[in-house]
Amino acid sequence: MDTENTGDTRDVLDLGAAPSMTDADAGDAAVTSETTDGTAKAELDIPQEEIERITTDVIAALKTVFDPEIPVDIYELGLIYQVDLEPDHALKVEMTLTAPGCPVAGEMPGWVRDACETVEGVDRADVTLTFDPPWTPDRMSDEAKLTLNMF
Repeated sequence: MDTENTGDTRDVLDLGAAPSMTDADAGDAAVTSETTDGTAKAELDIPQEEIERITTDVIAALKTVFDPEIPVDIYELGLIYQVDLEPDHALKVEMTLTAPGCPVAGEMPGWVRDACETVEGVDRADVTLTFDPPWTPDRMSDEAKLTLNMF
């Protein structure tokens, strides 16, 4: 599942798309990609309806995780940078924090992993923290900005 923030559009999660795919290609459920050594990865052969359900359920799961200091969920805050569903039903989540010194930096990836692993069709979730690019309030949804009186 990919997330992309382009100006005033909201992040869209698409579990059926490989990172190199365009939106036009995302409708194809079978995805073959090549690794850096030239070998082909296994195909993602999950029915489109299942991908759509997992996408919806992963978003709902991510919206249950909150930074204890901010009354907005991590999805609406824009802390989730990318989510990919692997052929073995492992979910790869790349996320950030509002600041590198966040007091829950050691705990939040575990909260995200636990939330994602509750989704039917996800066998395992691997969460990676990144600070590149650094998080900014521009990544927040309008809902988050409204909740935090930032309009």
